[in-house]
Amino acid sequence: MFKPTVGPIIGHTTTNRTRIFIRGEWQKNALAFAGIRYRRFGDEHWNKGTFKQLSDVRDMSDVIVLHDLVEDTEYEYQAGWFSPMSPVHTVETVRELPLQWPRDVYRFRTQSNQVTTPRAYVVGSCRYLSMTAGVPWAPHLGDRIFASISNLAKHGSPPISALLMTGDQVYIDDLNFIAPDREYHEILAKYRVAFSQPHITKLMSGTPTYMILDDHEIEDNWPANKVRGDEVLYKNAIAAYELYQASHSPAHQLNDDGQLSCPLKRYWYQFTNGDIEWFVTDSRTRRQLAADDRRILDREQEQALCDWLIHSSARVKFVVTSVMFYPDRKRNTNDAWQAFPEQRLRLLETIRHHGIRNVVFICGDVHGSLTSRLTHSADPDFEVHTIVSSPLCNSKLLPYAKDSTFILDQPLIRTAAGDYRHELANKVISQDNFAHLIVDAEQIQVRYHDREGHLLQSTRIELNPR
Repeated sequence: MFKPTVGPIIGHTTTNRTRIFIRGEWQKNALAFAGIRYRRFGDEHWNKGTFKQLSDVRDMSDVIVLHDLVEDTEYEYQAGWFSPMSPVHTVETVRELPLQWPRDVYRFRTQSNQVTTPRAYVVGSCRYLSMTAGVPWAPHLGDRIFASISNLAKHGSPPISALLMTGDQVYIDDLNFIAPDREYHEILAKYRVAFSQPHITKLMSGTPTYMILDDHEIEDNWPANKVRGDEVLYKNAIAAYELYQASHSPAHQLNDDGQLSCPLKRYWYQFTNGDIEWFVTDSRTRRQLAADDRRILDREQEQALCDWLIHSSARVKFVVTSVMFYPDRKRNTNDAWQAFPEQRLRLLETIRHHGIRNVVFICGDVHGSLTSRLTHSADPDFEVHTIVSSPLCNSKLLPYAKDSTFILDQPLIRTAAGDYRHELANKVISQDNFAHLIVDAEQIQVRYHDREGHLLQSTRIELNPR
């Protein structure tokens, strides 16, 4: 067997299941299979292995779902791919072959259901990697921050429950004005390079990783910048996104056989860790730009988000939106929630009228990081926070955000019932960074680290009792 050409990537992980993405390599006139074998850490014997037949329709990649795992337990596994000599093999018969597994051994831990358990997360967005004529330029620059995150995942306490990558994991449009990538094979090549660098591979092989797209997975400021002929670009970009990012996420339901159901109906999804819940929105592909009904989330998604906010019993509710929820920028690019004020106000009014506590919006996109608190002038019990983490790796062609980028000296929204007012908890971080969140019984600690892992800033969000 050979090492995966991309992966393994640990995706959605629960108390008794995990999803693992693997890519092999195309073999002319030959079958190819991917496989995983696993055991509890400390056990001597491996299981017989779980296999998937690979197809070039999926770029020789697939997701293997491991079932019947034990809660809050560490497992180790090996992963690889191979082409058997016989052309009549199936996923059942290859289990009986005397396979020589790759030597690398990876580890992951299933989730705990204990509601009192402190949990930690890493959040980041905007990882720039430039490619010219299919060749990456200095890919180590975009990979080095993941070495620091891996070190934190290895030594940090509490252990990292999940890595949230909140948009622009790849830049399909990095050379948009010179030689834009529009063909399917060009876009796939970017994903292969971006997700096969050594440090990100190490991190994602052992840490449950959740992703959502932003505009650069398609085109800058999509769909506002859409022009005639971009339908082909969108089709190709979304097909690649579904393979490499959505495939191992909770957006895919499991069918009766415990495998991923197809086709994928939507990109937004939810997941739970104990008494902490996440709603990861798709704030990019379901936009409506009509002047009389502008929406950054479609009706179905907005309703699902509001229902979740109102009815979920989670102690902490994280809402991921790839673009800024607030504060607003002085230069309105019509790309973030600032350009959809009616829908933003509906969400805030839903939270306020229902007295929903401990709601935190997680954002990226702006190439600057910050934590901010939103209050209401006539409602002392209302409080919402936003945590912004961006970028993981910036381009020299793109500026960093700073304090002066945002409107900070006036209310976010004025209404007849009162003003929504916000304040920064820290100065805007204007360098490559990631956020480390620690959630315990009383607070969320937000720690921003630079690409070497050094602490830049730390702030606390006090949690309200339910």
